[in-house]
Amino acid sequence: MPDALDVTPYDALLLLSFGGPEGPDDVVPFLENVTRGRGIPKERLKEVGQHYFLFGGVSPINEQNRVLLEALREDFAAHGLDLPVYWGNRNWAPYLTDTLRDMVRDGRRRVLVLATSAYASYSGCRQYRENLADALATLRAEGLEPPRVDKLRHYFNHPGFVEPMIDGVVEALAGLPEDVRSGAHLAFTTHSIPISAADTSGPAPEHGDGGAYVRQHLDVARLIADAVRERTGVDHPWQLVYQSRSGAPHIPWLEPDICDHLEERHAAGVPAVVMAPIGFVSDHMEVLYDLDTEATAKAAELGLPVRRSATVGADPRFAAAVRELIAERAAVERGQRITPCALGALGADHDVCPVGCCPARTARPAAAGADSPYA
Repeated sequence: MPDALDVTPYDALLLLSFGGPEGPDDVVPFLENVTRGRGIPKERLKEVGQHYFLFGGVSPINEQNRVLLEALREDFAAHGLDLPVYWGNRNWAPYLTDTLRDMVRDGRRRVLVLATSAYASYSGCRQYRENLADALATLRAEGLEPPRVDKLRHYFNHPGFVEPMIDGVVEALAGLPEDVRSGAHLAFTTHSIPISAADTSGPAPEHGDGGAYVRQHLDVARLIADAVRERTGVDHPWQLVYQSRSGAPHIPWLEPDICDHLEERHAAGVPAVVMAPIGFVSDHMEVLYDLDTEATAKAAELGLPVRRSATVGADPRFAAAVRELIAERAAVERGQRITPCALGALGADHDVCPVGCCPARTARPAAAGADSPYA
């Protein structure tokens, strides 16, 4: 057996994710959880949920998280890391509060959190921290002593996240017809968010003009495009585009939308496009529907050859990256000086979210940050 890795002071890892329905009867209750407080009628939620019903009412995200959990546990065991891994969701079972309650009853006192979102944004980081604070407050109200929770840094530029995406783009290009392959453009896609949320993403000094959210995605896109050029010998033009907009039409969101982008590329005479969903960890519903269904149908309507590259999912390199991030953060907590692993121009992101990072429209307590009430 390999020597055990020292991850003190931590005694558990929590995989924190969005959650999704696992059957037709779950769809509307799940969407009620997602939209709670917005006053959206149930009939409207049934309309919104149609893309889930196209897939039998099942989102793939929960099963993908189960596969990732198994990959993490296998990697940890192979490298002597004796760290139990738990899983909790924001919007569906297993719910975060229930999982944290189990962790307390199992005696876990220092918990590291891996969120299934690689980039800085309110919905991808601070909202999860707010969920943690809500859950910890519930435990305290029940008479349980909440554990200390710390969140792993954003891993958008860790090699274990970037390198599988490079492979995916190269494989997608190889799947295009040979006569259009060299002229293909790369459309790097991520979730659109309100421009106001993008502009205030990341620490306050980074706010403005897309904030950390856009800068981080652009840095990853450049890394992948450069690596693809080195591997294929072809310099494929690329652009960062957006998908999965869900807000009111009068609120400005990040653009262009992937379907609009495909129309524009086709009109410009581009022979083919590879859609690379760099903003998503796994092939969940927004990838399967918005890209594989909706955008692919748009491309077929245009007569534009497209391929979609794979997300990272449970790639062994990503599991190894999580292990490295855990060891890195544990060393920092023990007061050791380390060189964090990161590619690109931006360097490793902060370990602790500072005050003013990815602020909410209405201030709410958030755990695992400099402003945490659960230090």
